[in-house]
Amino acid sequence: MPLSYETLPGDIDHLIADDHAIVERQFQHLEAGRGNRRVLVDQISLELALHAFAEETVLYPIWTEIGMTDEHDDAEHEHQQIKEFLVTLGRTEPGEAEFEQALTELMRVVRHHVHDEEDEELPEFRQKAGPSRMAQLGKEFLAAKRMAPTRPHPNAPSEGLAERIAGMLAKPLDHVRDLLSGKQKEAATDASGLLDPQAQAIVDAHSSLGPLPFEILTPDQARKQPGPKAAVEKVMAERGIEGPEPVGSVEDLEIPDGAGGTQRFRVYRPADAASGPLPVIMWIHGGGWVLFDIDDHYDASCRGLTNKTGALVVTPDYRRAPEAVFPAAHDDVLTAYHWLLQNAASIGGDASRIGIGGESVGGNMAPATCLQLAANGQPVPVAQVCVYPLTTGEQFGESMADAADGRPLNRALLSWMAMHAFEGKPDAAKDPRIDLLGWTTEQLATMPPTLVITDERDVLRSQGQQFAQNLEAAGVPTMHRYYPGVMHEFFGAAAVLDKAEQAQQLAAEHFRQAFAAARPA
Repeated sequence: MPLSYETLPGDIDHLIADDHAIVERQFQHLEAGRGNRRVLVDQISLELALHAFAEETVLYPIWTEIGMTDEHDDAEHEHQQIKEFLVTLGRTEPGEAEFEQALTELMRVVRHHVHDEEDEELPEFRQKAGPSRMAQLGKEFLAAKRMAPTRPHPNAPSEGLAERIAGMLAKPLDHVRDLLSGKQKEAATDASGLLDPQAQAIVDAHSSLGPLPFEILTPDQARKQPGPKAAVEKVMAERGIEGPEPVGSVEDLEIPDGAGGTQRFRVYRPADAASGPLPVIMWIHGGGWVLFDIDDHYDASCRGLTNKTGALVVTPDYRRAPEAVFPAAHDDVLTAYHWLLQNAASIGGDASRIGIGGESVGGNMAPATCLQLAANGQPVPVAQVCVYPLTTGEQFGESMADAADGRPLNRALLSWMAMHAFEGKPDAAKDPRIDLLGWTTEQLATMPPTLVITDERDVLRSQGQQFAQNLEAAGVPTMHRYYPGVMHEFFGAAAVLDKAEQAQQLAAEHFRQAFAAARPA
Protein backbone atom coordinates (compact mmCIF):
# COMPACT_ATOMS: atom_id res chain seq x y z
CA MET A 1 0.00 0.00 0.00
CA PRO A 2 1.08 3.66 -0.26
CA LEU A 3 3.22 5.23 2.42
CA SER A 4 1.46 6.28 5.62
CA TYR A 5 2.29 9.96 5.03
CA GLU A 6 1.68 12.32 2.11
CA THR A 7 4.17 12.42 -0.76
CA LEU A 8 4.23 13.66 -4.35
CA PRO A 9 4.65 11.16 -7.22
CA GLY A 10 8.24 12.14 -8.00
CA ASP A 11 9.49 12.16 -4.41
CA ILE A 12 12.25 9.65 -3.74
CA ASP A 13 10.37 7.99 -0.88
CA HIS A 14 7.29 7.67 -3.10
CA LEU A 15 9.35 6.03 -5.87
CA ILE A 16 11.00 3.67 -3.40
CA ALA A 17 7.62 2.57 -2.06
CA ASP A 18 6.41 1.88 -5.63
CA ASP A 19 9.38 -0.44 -6.17
CA HIS A 20 8.62 -2.20 -2.91
CA ALA A 21 4.99 -2.76 -3.91
CA ILE A 22 5.95 -4.26 -7.26
CA VAL A 23 8.40 -6.73 -5.75
CA GLU A 24 5.98 -7.67 -2.96
CA ARG A 25 3.28 -8.56 -5.49
CA GLN A 26 5.77 -10.69 -7.44
CA PHE A 27 6.69 -12.45 -4.20
CA GLN A 28 3.00 -13.19 -3.69
CA HIS A 29 2.76 -14.80 -7.14
CA LEU A 30 5.69 -17.04 -6.25
CA GLU A 31 4.18 -17.98 -2.90
CA ALA A 32 0.86 -18.79 -4.55
CA GLY A 33 2.60 -21.05 -7.07
CA ARG A 34 1.25 -19.20 -10.08
CA GLY A 35 2.95 -17.71 -13.09
CA ASN A 36 6.39 -18.33 -14.57
CA ARG A 37 8.71 -18.90 -11.62
CA ARG A 38 11.94 -18.37 -13.56
CA VAL A 39 10.76 -15.15 -15.19
CA LEU A 40 9.34 -13.77 -11.95
CA VAL A 41 12.66 -14.29 -10.17
CA ASP A 42 14.58 -12.73 -13.06
CA GLN A 43 12.29 -9.71 -12.99
CA ILE A 44 12.66 -9.40 -9.22
CA SER A 45 16.43 -9.59 -9.61
CA LEU A 46 16.39 -6.76 -12.14
CA GLU A 47 14.11 -4.63 -10.00
CA LEU A 48 16.15 -5.13 -6.84
CA ALA A 49 19.51 -4.62 -8.56
CA LEU A 50 18.40 -1.29 -10.04
CA HIS A 51 16.75 -0.29 -6.76
CA ALA A 52 19.75 -1.16 -4.61
CA PHE A 53 22.18 0.70 -6.83
CA ALA A 54 20.00 3.80 -6.88
CA GLU A 55 19.54 3.79 -3.10
CA GLU A 56 23.25 3.27 -2.45
CA THR A 57 24.41 6.01 -4.79
CA VAL A 58 21.70 8.62 -4.06
CA LEU A 59 20.03 7.97 -0.72
CA TYR A 60 22.41 6.26 1.68
CA PRO A 61 25.29 8.75 1.43
CA ILE A 62 22.91 11.46 2.70
CA TRP A 63 21.89 9.31 5.67
CA THR A 64 25.39 9.51 7.11
CA GLU A 65 25.46 13.26 6.53
CA ILE A 66 22.30 13.86 8.57
CA GLY A 67 23.07 11.53 11.45
CA MET A 68 21.31 8.36 10.31
CA THR A 69 24.46 6.26 10.69
CA ASP A 70 22.87 3.20 12.29
CA GLU A 71 20.11 3.15 9.69
CA HIS A 72 22.73 3.45 6.96
CA ASP A 73 24.73 0.51 8.29
CA ASP A 74 21.66 -1.72 8.71
CA ALA A 75 20.42 -0.96 5.19
CA GLU A 76 23.86 -1.60 3.67
CA HIS A 77 24.06 -4.93 5.48
CA GLU A 78 20.65 -5.99 4.18
CA HIS A 79 21.54 -4.92 0.65
CA GLN A 80 24.65 -7.06 0.85
CA GLN A 81 22.53 -10.06 1.82
CA ILE A 82 20.04 -9.34 -0.96
CA LYS A 83 22.78 -9.19 -3.60
CA GLU A 84 24.23 -12.50 -2.46
CA PHE A 85 20.82 -14.15 -2.74
CA LEU A 86 20.35 -12.67 -6.23
CA VAL A 87 23.65 -14.15 -7.37
CA THR A 88 22.58 -17.58 -6.12
CA LEU A 89 19.20 -17.29 -7.82
CA GLY A 90 20.87 -16.30 -11.08
CA ARG A 91 23.02 -19.44 -11.23
CA THR A 92 20.43 -21.97 -10.02
CA GLU A 93 17.05 -23.06 -11.29
CA PRO A 94 13.56 -23.27 -9.77
CA GLY A 95 13.05 -26.53 -7.93
CA GLU A 96 16.68 -26.87 -6.91
CA ALA A 97 17.17 -26.82 -3.15
CA GLU A 98 19.70 -23.96 -3.31
CA PHE A 99 17.38 -21.85 -5.46
CA GLU A 100 14.35 -22.36 -3.23
CA GLN A 101 16.30 -21.71 -0.04
CA ALA A 102 17.80 -18.52 -1.48
CA LEU A 103 14.36 -17.37 -2.61
CA THR A 104 12.84 -17.96 0.82
CA GLU A 105 15.64 -16.01 2.49
CA LEU A 106 15.43 -13.23 -0.11
CA MET A 107 11.74 -12.75 0.65
CA ARG A 108 12.42 -12.63 4.38
CA VAL A 109 15.24 -10.09 4.14
CA VAL A 110 13.48 -7.87 1.58
CA ARG A 111 10.28 -7.74 3.61
CA HIS A 112 12.20 -6.84 6.75
CA HIS A 113 14.12 -4.21 4.80
CA VAL A 114 10.87 -2.75 3.42
CA HIS A 115 9.31 -2.62 6.86
CA ASP A 116 12.31 -0.77 8.28
CA GLU A 117 12.47 1.71 5.39
CA GLU A 118 8.79 2.53 5.06
CA ASP A 119 7.86 2.57 8.74
CA GLU A 120 10.96 4.07 10.27
CA GLU A 121 13.83 5.19 8.04
CA LEU A 122 12.06 7.04 5.22
CA PRO A 123 9.79 9.05 7.57
CA GLU A 124 12.87 9.98 9.62
CA PHE A 125 14.80 10.88 6.50
CA ARG A 126 11.99 13.06 5.17
CA GLN A 127 11.76 14.88 8.48
CA LYS A 128 15.50 15.52 8.69
CA ALA A 129 16.21 16.28 5.04
CA GLY A 130 13.01 18.24 4.45
CA PRO A 131 10.15 17.54 2.02
CA SER A 132 11.39 20.12 -0.50
CA ARG A 133 14.43 17.97 -1.21
CA MET A 134 12.46 14.83 -2.05
CA ALA A 135 11.58 15.68 -5.66
CA GLN A 136 15.18 16.45 -6.69
CA LEU A 137 16.36 13.24 -5.05
CA GLY A 138 13.62 11.41 -6.92
CA LYS A 139 15.06 12.60 -10.23
CA GLU A 140 18.52 11.51 -9.11
CA PHE A 141 17.12 8.14 -8.02
CA LEU A 142 15.70 7.45 -11.50
CA ALA A 143 18.87 8.71 -13.19
CA ALA A 144 20.90 6.31 -11.05
CA LYS A 145 18.73 3.42 -12.20
CA ARG A 146 19.62 4.28 -15.78
CA MET A 147 23.30 3.92 -14.82
CA ALA A 148 23.01 0.69 -12.86
CA PRO A 149 25.84 -1.88 -13.04
CA THR A 150 25.50 -4.90 -15.23
CA ARG A 151 24.98 -7.67 -12.65
CA PRO A 152 23.92 -8.01 -8.99
CA HIS A 153 27.46 -8.82 -7.89
CA PRO A 154 27.61 -9.25 -4.10
CA ASN A 155 30.41 -6.69 -3.81
CA ALA A 156 28.70 -4.05 -5.98
CA PRO A 157 27.20 -1.57 -6.16
CA SER A 158 28.58 0.29 -3.18
CA GLU A 159 29.08 3.89 -2.24
CA GLY A 160 31.88 5.52 -4.16
CA LEU A 161 31.36 3.18 -7.11
CA ALA A 162 29.85 5.98 -9.18
CA GLU A 163 33.23 7.64 -9.51
CA ARG A 164 34.76 4.39 -10.78
CA ILE A 165 32.32 3.63 -13.56
CA ALA A 166 32.98 6.53 -15.91
CA GLY A 167 32.99 4.23 -18.93
CA MET A 168 29.54 3.01 -18.00
CA LEU A 169 28.15 6.51 -17.60
CA ALA A 170 28.69 7.21 -21.28
CA LYS A 171 26.11 4.61 -22.28
CA PRO A 172 23.81 4.11 -19.31
CA LEU A 173 20.97 2.59 -21.32
CA ASP A 174 23.26 -0.05 -22.76
CA HIS A 175 24.18 -1.07 -19.25
CA VAL A 176 20.58 -1.45 -18.21
CA ARG A 177 20.26 -3.79 -21.17
CA ASP A 178 23.36 -5.64 -20.01
CA LEU A 179 21.79 -6.07 -16.60
CA LEU A 180 19.15 -8.25 -18.17
CA SER A 181 21.96 -10.64 -19.13
CA GLY A 182 20.32 -11.84 -22.30
CA LYS A 183 16.91 -12.09 -20.65
CA GLN A 184 15.59 -8.72 -21.76
CA LYS A 185 13.02 -10.42 -23.99
CA GLU A 186 11.08 -11.46 -20.90
CA ALA A 187 11.76 -8.50 -18.61
CA ALA A 188 8.70 -6.47 -19.67
CA THR A 189 6.12 -9.25 -19.72
CA ASP A 190 3.48 -10.08 -17.12
CA ALA A 191 4.68 -13.31 -15.51
CA SER A 192 1.86 -13.54 -12.95
CA GLY A 193 -0.13 -16.23 -14.73
CA LEU A 194 -3.28 -14.11 -14.28
CA LEU A 195 -3.77 -13.09 -17.92
CA ASP A 196 -5.79 -15.10 -20.39
CA PRO A 197 -3.81 -16.63 -23.29
CA GLN A 198 -4.67 -13.94 -25.84
CA ALA A 199 -3.69 -11.14 -23.48
CA GLN A 200 -0.54 -13.00 -22.46
CA ALA A 201 0.48 -13.23 -26.11
CA ILE A 202 0.30 -9.44 -26.40
CA VAL A 203 2.42 -8.66 -23.34
CA ASP A 204 4.87 -11.39 -24.37
CA ALA A 205 5.11 -9.80 -27.82
CA HIS A 206 5.78 -6.41 -26.28
CA SER A 207 8.48 -7.83 -24.03
CA SER A 208 10.08 -9.65 -26.97
CA LEU A 209 10.76 -6.25 -28.56
CA GLY A 210 13.18 -5.55 -25.70
CA PRO A 211 11.84 -2.31 -24.26
CA LEU A 212 13.70 -0.78 -21.36
CA PRO A 213 11.61 0.06 -18.29
CA PHE A 214 9.64 3.16 -19.26
CA GLU A 215 9.54 4.25 -15.63
CA ILE A 216 13.28 4.91 -15.36
CA LEU A 217 13.73 6.68 -18.72
CA THR A 218 13.45 10.33 -19.65
CA PRO A 219 10.25 11.18 -21.55
CA ASP A 220 12.18 11.49 -24.82
CA GLN A 221 13.76 8.09 -24.31
CA ALA A 222 10.47 6.50 -23.29
CA ARG A 223 8.68 7.81 -26.38
CA LYS A 224 11.17 5.96 -28.58
CA GLN A 225 10.42 2.61 -26.93
CA PRO A 226 8.05 0.11 -28.54
CA GLY A 227 4.60 0.44 -27.01
CA PRO A 228 1.23 -1.38 -27.09
CA LYS A 229 0.71 -0.66 -30.79
CA ALA A 230 3.96 -2.42 -31.71
CA ALA A 231 2.98 -5.40 -29.56
CA VAL A 232 -0.40 -5.84 -31.21
CA GLU A 233 1.10 -5.40 -34.68
CA LYS A 234 3.65 -8.12 -33.90
CA VAL A 235 0.92 -10.56 -32.87
CA MET A 236 -1.09 -9.64 -35.96
CA ALA A 237 1.91 -10.29 -38.20
CA GLU A 238 2.53 -13.66 -36.54
CA ARG A 239 -1.08 -14.65 -37.19
CA GLY A 240 -1.23 -13.29 -40.72
CA ILE A 241 -3.80 -10.64 -39.82
CA GLU A 242 -3.74 -7.56 -42.01
CA GLY A 243 -4.19 -4.11 -40.58
CA PRO A 244 -5.06 -1.50 -39.73
CA GLU A 245 -8.82 -1.97 -39.88
CA PRO A 246 -10.12 -0.26 -43.05
CA VAL A 247 -12.38 2.75 -42.60
CA GLY A 248 -14.04 5.14 -45.02
CA SER A 249 -11.38 7.82 -44.65
CA VAL A 250 -8.95 9.39 -42.21
CA GLU A 251 -8.26 13.12 -42.37
CA ASP A 252 -6.06 15.35 -40.22
CA LEU A 253 -7.15 18.94 -39.60
CA GLU A 254 -5.44 21.81 -37.79
CA ILE A 255 -7.61 23.40 -35.13
CA PRO A 256 -6.89 25.75 -32.21
CA ASP A 257 -5.34 24.41 -29.03
CA GLY A 258 -5.86 25.84 -25.56
CA ALA A 259 -2.85 28.16 -25.65
CA GLY A 260 -3.33 30.15 -28.83
CA GLY A 261 -1.55 27.64 -31.03
CA THR A 262 -2.84 24.71 -33.07
CA GLN A 263 -3.28 20.98 -32.59
CA ARG A 264 -3.88 18.10 -34.95
CA PHE A 265 -7.47 16.90 -35.02
CA ARG A 266 -8.08 13.58 -36.74
CA VAL A 267 -11.41 12.67 -38.30
CA TYR A 268 -12.33 9.02 -38.98
CA ARG A 269 -15.29 8.24 -41.25
CA PRO A 270 -16.94 4.82 -41.15
CA ALA A 271 -16.50 2.38 -43.99
CA ASP A 272 -20.25 2.35 -44.73
CA ALA A 273 -21.29 5.87 -43.85
CA ALA A 274 -25.00 6.69 -43.94
CA SER A 275 -26.22 9.76 -45.76
CA GLY A 276 -26.83 13.02 -43.95
CA PRO A 277 -25.03 14.45 -40.94
CA LEU A 278 -23.48 11.70 -38.82
CA PRO A 279 -23.29 11.52 -35.05
CA VAL A 280 -19.82 12.23 -33.67
CA ILE A 281 -17.66 10.62 -30.99
CA MET A 282 -14.72 12.55 -29.57
CA TRP A 283 -12.26 9.86 -28.46
CA ILE A 284 -9.35 10.98 -26.26
CA HIS A 285 -6.14 8.98 -26.22
CA GLY A 286 -4.15 7.94 -23.16
CA GLY A 287 -0.46 7.74 -22.31
CA GLY A 288 -0.35 9.39 -18.90
CA TRP A 289 -0.25 12.86 -20.48
CA VAL A 290 3.39 12.06 -21.39
CA LEU A 291 3.53 9.13 -23.82
CA PHE A 292 1.79 8.37 -27.13
CA ASP A 293 -0.20 10.47 -29.58
CA ILE A 294 -2.99 9.91 -32.10
CA ASP A 295 -0.72 7.81 -34.33
CA ASP A 296 -0.24 5.20 -31.62
CA HIS A 297 -2.33 2.38 -30.17
CA TYR A 298 -5.50 4.47 -30.01
CA ASP A 299 -5.78 4.64 -33.80
CA ALA A 300 -7.13 1.09 -33.67
CA SER A 301 -9.75 2.11 -31.08
CA CYS A 302 -10.93 4.96 -33.28
CA ARG A 303 -11.14 2.75 -36.35
CA GLY A 304 -13.12 0.13 -34.49
CA LEU A 305 -15.54 2.63 -32.99
CA THR A 306 -16.27 4.48 -36.24
CA ASN A 307 -17.16 1.24 -38.04
CA LYS A 308 -19.13 -0.22 -35.13
CA THR A 309 -21.20 2.94 -34.56
CA GLY A 310 -21.49 4.43 -38.03
CA ALA A 311 -20.43 7.71 -36.42
CA LEU A 312 -17.59 10.05 -37.14
CA VAL A 313 -14.81 9.59 -34.60
CA VAL A 314 -12.61 12.61 -33.94
CA THR A 315 -9.53 12.70 -31.74
CA PRO A 316 -7.44 15.68 -30.60
CA ASP A 317 -3.64 15.45 -30.49
CA TYR A 318 -3.35 17.45 -27.28
CA ARG A 319 -0.07 18.80 -25.88
CA ARG A 320 1.92 16.47 -23.65
CA ALA A 321 4.03 16.86 -20.53
CA PRO A 322 6.66 17.69 -19.48
CA GLU A 323 6.78 20.17 -22.36
CA ALA A 324 3.26 21.30 -21.44
CA VAL A 325 2.15 20.30 -17.95
CA PHE A 326 -1.32 20.25 -16.41
CA PRO A 327 -3.78 21.67 -17.35
CA ALA A 328 -2.50 21.97 -20.95
CA ALA A 329 -3.97 18.67 -22.17
CA HIS A 330 -7.33 19.36 -20.51
CA ASP A 331 -7.40 22.84 -22.04
CA ASP A 332 -6.68 21.44 -25.50
CA VAL A 333 -9.42 18.82 -25.23
CA LEU A 334 -11.98 21.37 -24.06
CA THR A 335 -10.95 23.72 -26.88
CA ALA A 336 -11.30 20.88 -29.39
CA TYR A 337 -14.78 20.11 -28.10
CA HIS A 338 -15.82 23.75 -28.46
CA TRP A 339 -14.45 23.72 -32.01
CA LEU A 340 -16.45 20.58 -32.74
CA LEU A 341 -19.69 22.12 -31.46
CA GLN A 342 -19.22 25.08 -33.79
CA ASN A 343 -17.87 23.20 -36.79
CA ALA A 344 -19.44 19.73 -36.77
CA ALA A 345 -21.39 20.47 -39.93
CA SER A 346 -18.19 21.29 -41.83
CA ILE A 347 -16.99 17.69 -41.40
CA GLY A 348 -20.41 16.12 -41.99
CA GLY A 349 -21.26 15.78 -38.32
CA ASP A 350 -24.38 16.47 -36.26
CA ALA A 351 -23.61 18.81 -33.34
CA SER A 352 -26.76 17.66 -31.51
CA ARG A 353 -25.48 14.07 -31.34
CA ILE A 354 -21.98 14.12 -29.87
CA GLY A 355 -20.57 11.46 -27.54
CA ILE A 356 -17.28 11.57 -25.71
CA GLY A 357 -14.89 8.99 -24.30
CA GLY A 358 -11.34 7.87 -23.94
CA GLU A 359 -8.83 5.47 -22.49
CA SER A 360 -6.71 5.85 -19.35
CA VAL A 361 -6.07 9.59 -18.91
CA GLY A 362 -8.38 10.04 -21.90
CA GLY A 363 -11.01 8.46 -19.68
CA ASN A 364 -10.20 11.19 -17.17
CA MET A 365 -10.40 14.06 -19.63
CA ALA A 366 -13.77 12.98 -21.04
CA PRO A 367 -15.72 13.51 -17.77
CA ALA A 368 -13.51 16.48 -16.88
CA THR A 369 -14.60 18.09 -20.15
CA CYS A 370 -18.25 17.33 -19.40
CA LEU A 371 -17.84 18.92 -15.96
CA GLN A 372 -16.42 22.11 -17.44
CA LEU A 373 -19.15 22.29 -20.08
CA ALA A 374 -21.86 21.89 -17.43
CA ALA A 375 -20.22 24.51 -15.20
CA ASN A 376 -20.33 26.94 -18.14
CA GLY A 377 -24.00 26.24 -18.79
CA GLN A 378 -23.28 24.43 -22.04
CA PRO A 379 -24.90 21.16 -23.09
CA VAL A 380 -22.87 18.05 -22.30
CA PRO A 381 -22.38 15.16 -24.73
CA VAL A 382 -25.26 12.69 -25.04
CA ALA A 383 -23.11 9.82 -23.70
CA GLN A 384 -19.63 9.06 -22.43
CA VAL A 385 -17.39 6.01 -22.21
CA CYS A 386 -14.50 5.84 -19.75
CA VAL A 387 -12.12 2.96 -20.45
CA TYR A 388 -9.83 2.08 -17.50
CA PRO A 389 -9.96 5.76 -16.48
CA LEU A 390 -7.68 7.61 -14.11
CA THR A 391 -10.13 9.23 -11.68
CA THR A 392 -7.83 10.43 -8.91
CA GLY A 393 -4.23 11.49 -8.54
CA GLU A 394 -3.98 9.47 -5.33
CA GLN A 395 -2.86 5.85 -5.04
CA PHE A 396 -6.37 4.52 -4.57
CA GLY A 397 -7.72 1.11 -3.71
CA GLU A 398 -6.65 -2.50 -3.65
CA SER A 399 -5.51 -2.49 -7.29
CA MET A 400 -2.52 -0.35 -6.27
CA ALA A 401 -1.29 -3.47 -4.47
CA ASP A 402 -2.65 -6.44 -6.42
CA ALA A 403 -1.81 -4.95 -9.84
CA ALA A 404 1.31 -3.04 -8.75
CA ASP A 405 3.39 -5.26 -11.06
CA GLY A 406 0.98 -5.14 -14.01
CA ARG A 407 2.14 -4.59 -17.57
CA PRO A 408 2.21 -2.39 -19.56
CA LEU A 409 1.22 -0.05 -16.70
CA ASN A 410 2.74 -0.76 -13.30
CA ARG A 411 2.64 1.38 -10.19
CA ALA A 412 6.09 2.87 -10.80
CA LEU A 413 5.17 3.97 -14.32
CA LEU A 414 1.98 5.58 -13.06
CA SER A 415 4.02 7.67 -10.62
CA TRP A 416 6.54 8.49 -13.35
CA MET A 417 3.76 9.81 -15.56
CA ALA A 418 2.28 11.89 -12.76
CA MET A 419 5.64 13.39 -11.77
CA HIS A 420 6.07 14.70 -15.32
CA ALA A 421 2.44 15.67 -15.92
CA PHE A 422 2.19 17.64 -12.67
CA GLU A 423 5.75 18.99 -12.50
CA GLY A 424 5.72 22.36 -10.80
CA LYS A 425 2.02 21.92 -10.01
CA PRO A 426 2.00 20.21 -6.60
CA ASP A 427 -1.73 20.80 -6.13
CA ALA A 428 -2.74 19.41 -9.54
CA ALA A 429 -3.93 16.08 -8.13
CA LYS A 430 -6.51 17.96 -6.04
CA ASP A 431 -7.93 19.84 -9.01
CA PRO A 432 -11.47 18.61 -9.85
CA ARG A 433 -10.33 17.89 -13.41
CA ILE A 434 -8.03 15.21 -11.95
CA ASP A 435 -9.76 14.22 -8.71
CA LEU A 436 -13.05 12.94 -10.12
CA LEU A 437 -13.56 10.92 -6.93
CA GLY A 438 -13.75 14.18 -5.00
CA TRP A 439 -16.77 15.45 -6.94
CA THR A 440 -19.92 16.42 -5.11
CA THR A 441 -23.23 14.71 -5.85
CA GLU A 442 -24.24 17.83 -7.81
CA GLN A 443 -21.12 17.64 -9.97
CA LEU A 444 -21.58 13.93 -10.60
CA ALA A 445 -25.21 14.49 -11.57
CA THR A 446 -24.14 16.67 -14.52
CA MET A 447 -22.65 13.65 -16.29
CA PRO A 448 -24.37 12.05 -19.30
CA PRO A 449 -25.20 8.31 -19.35
CA THR A 450 -21.84 6.66 -18.74
CA LEU A 451 -20.17 3.33 -19.46
CA VAL A 452 -17.08 2.57 -17.36
CA ILE A 453 -14.81 -0.29 -18.45
CA THR A 454 -12.19 -1.73 -16.08
CA ASP A 455 -9.90 -4.74 -16.17
CA GLU A 456 -8.10 -7.07 -13.79
CA ARG A 457 -4.38 -6.42 -14.20
CA ASP A 458 -4.57 -2.65 -13.91
CA VAL A 459 -3.50 -0.30 -11.11
CA LEU A 460 -6.37 2.02 -12.14
CA ARG A 461 -9.04 -0.68 -11.70
CA SER A 462 -10.20 0.32 -8.21
CA GLN A 463 -10.52 4.01 -8.95
CA GLY A 464 -12.45 3.36 -12.15
CA GLN A 465 -14.86 1.10 -10.29
CA GLN A 466 -15.31 3.68 -7.53
CA PHE A 467 -16.11 6.37 -10.08
CA ALA A 468 -18.81 4.15 -11.57
CA GLN A 469 -20.29 3.59 -8.10
CA ASN A 470 -20.25 7.32 -7.39
CA LEU A 471 -22.02 8.10 -10.66
CA GLU A 472 -24.69 5.52 -10.02
CA ALA A 473 -25.24 6.79 -6.47
CA ALA A 474 -25.73 10.30 -7.91
CA GLY A 475 -28.48 9.05 -10.20
CA VAL A 476 -26.52 9.01 -13.45
CA PRO A 477 -27.49 6.11 -15.77
CA THR A 478 -24.30 4.10 -15.40
CA MET A 479 -23.03 0.76 -16.65
CA HIS A 480 -19.79 -0.77 -15.37
CA ARG A 481 -18.21 -3.71 -17.13
CA TYR A 482 -15.18 -5.51 -15.68
CA TYR A 483 -12.96 -7.72 -17.86
CA PRO A 484 -10.91 -10.35 -16.01
CA GLY A 485 -7.67 -11.71 -17.41
CA VAL A 486 -6.68 -8.62 -19.40
CA MET A 487 -4.46 -5.61 -18.85
CA HIS A 488 -4.41 -1.83 -19.15
CA GLU A 489 -4.41 -0.78 -22.83
CA PHE A 490 -6.36 -3.88 -23.92
CA PHE A 491 -9.23 -1.93 -25.57
CA GLY A 492 -7.40 -1.18 -28.82
CA ALA A 493 -6.30 -4.78 -29.38
CA ALA A 494 -9.56 -6.04 -30.91
CA ALA A 495 -7.73 -7.55 -33.90
CA VAL A 496 -6.10 -10.17 -31.65
CA LEU A 497 -8.04 -10.07 -28.37
CA ASP A 498 -11.65 -11.22 -28.12
CA LYS A 499 -12.35 -9.26 -24.93
CA ALA A 500 -11.21 -6.06 -26.64
CA GLU A 501 -13.64 -6.73 -29.47
CA GLN A 502 -16.40 -7.32 -26.90
CA ALA A 503 -15.51 -4.11 -25.07
CA GLN A 504 -15.56 -2.09 -28.31
CA GLN A 505 -18.95 -3.57 -29.22
CA LEU A 506 -20.28 -2.64 -25.78
CA ALA A 507 -18.98 0.91 -26.11
CA ALA A 508 -20.44 1.19 -29.60
CA GLU A 509 -23.86 0.02 -28.41
CA HIS A 510 -23.77 2.57 -25.59
CA PHE A 511 -23.13 5.35 -28.08
CA ARG A 512 -25.64 4.06 -30.64
CA GLN A 513 -28.46 4.02 -28.08
CA ALA A 514 -27.70 7.58 -27.02
CA PHE A 515 -27.52 8.78 -30.61
CA ALA A 516 -30.85 7.13 -31.42
CA ALA A 517 -32.49 8.77 -28.41
CA ALA A 518 -31.11 12.17 -29.44
CA ARG A 519 -32.15 11.88 -33.09
CA PRO A 520 -34.48 14.71 -34.15
CA ALA A 521 -38.07 13.59 -34.59
